[in-house]
Amino acid sequence: MLNTLQSLFQLARERKKSPIEGSYTNKLLADKSFSKEKVLEEINELIEAVDNNSNKIHEAADVFYHLIMYLEANDINVEDVMTELEKRKK
Repeated sequence: MLNTLQSLFQLARERKKSPIEGSYTNKLLADKSFSKEKVLEEINELIEAVDNNSNKIHEAADVFYHLIMYLEANDINVEDVMTELEKRKK
């Protein structure tokens, strides 16, 4: 499970360093406004899917993917996020 998330972060970092023309991932990484719009859109779709009890897994996966790309596009290091979460343990 964690390997999948790690692979997505690795993909984002690799594409950021070596963009591939026409790549959707690169579009998200290069256009912060587009990336932000997609995160908001996908979160709303997840909420709607939960409310309607349909496509929840698909929409949750979309949220994870787009959030990871948004974080990377904005130079937010996931390791720093994990450190912050660890600090919040009680």
